[in-house]
Amino acid sequence: MTTEAQTRSEFLMVAVEAAREAGSFLKERFGTIDRYDLKTSHHDLVTEADRTAERIILERIGKAYPDHGILSEESPPRRTDAPYRWVIDPLDGTTNYAHGIPFFGVSIALEGQGEVLVGVIYDPLRDELYTAIRDEGAERNGKPLAVSRIADLKGSLLATGFPLRPRLKERNLQILRAFLPRAQSVRRFGSAALCLAYVACGKLEAYWDLSLHRWDMAAGYLLVQEAGGACTDLQGGEVGPEGRELLASNGYIHEQLLDVMKEIP
Repeated sequence: MTTEAQTRSEFLMVAVEAAREAGSFLKERFGTIDRYDLKTSHHDLVTEADRTAERIILERIGKAYPDHGILSEESPPRRTDAPYRWVIDPLDGTTNYAHGIPFFGVSIALEGQGEVLVGVIYDPLRDELYTAIRDEGAERNGKPLAVSRIADLKGSLLATGFPLRPRLKERNLQILRAFLPRAQSVRRFGSAALCLAYVACGKLEAYWDLSLHRWDMAAGYLLVQEAGGACTDLQGGEVGPEGRELLASNGYIHEQLLDVMKEIP
C-alpha cells in the first residue's frame, strides 16, 4: 500500500528531475541572451529561455501527473479544480539572467489540501538543490538545512525585492530606510526564490517583499518553515494561498522585524 509519505517523496522526485532538467538548459543558455520581451512594463521581462524552461517542466510534470492542476508564471492556469496544483516559476530572476548576472533559479512547489506539500528550488550555476517535504524537513544537496541562530536584528543580514507598482515601491523604500540603520546590512539580489532558500540555509536572517506571486514564494515558503524559520505577512498574520506580502525570517528576529514594520507610518 502506498503511504502519504511515499507519495510525497514521489512528488518530490518528479519536481527535482524537472528542476534539474530546466536548470541544465538555463545554464547552457546563460550569457547568450541578446533579446527579451516586455510583459506589463519595462521592469517586467520575459525571455525565450523562460518559455523553454517552463515547457521542459510542464512536459515532465504533465507526463507524470496529467490530472494535476498547474499555476505557472508564463502560461494560463490549467485544471484549476484539481486536488493537487503545481506552482512553477521556470526562471526566477529573469532580469538578472537577461543581463548575464549569475543569480537566478528554478522554483517548483506542489500544493494540496490547502497547503504546500513539496518544494524545490534549484540554482543551476552553483548546482545547489534545495528541497523540502512538509513535516519532513528541508535539505540542500541531500544535507539537512537549518536557519541561522542569530537573535539580534543588528547582527542580521536582510534582503528584499522591489515591487513593480510605484506606490508599493515607495512603501518599500520607507521600510528599507527603517531597516538600514538597525540591521547589519540589506541586500537586493533579484530572485525571491533564492533569497528564501538563503534564509532557509542561514545565509540570510530575513527576506521581505510586498508584491510576490504564488510562483515566486510557494517553494521557498515551505523551505523556510521546514528549516525552522517563520513566514508571515508584514503585519504578522498568516500568508494566504494567494497572498502577496511575505516576511520570512529565521524566527529568532521575527518579532523585532514586525516591531520595526509597526513604526512605519
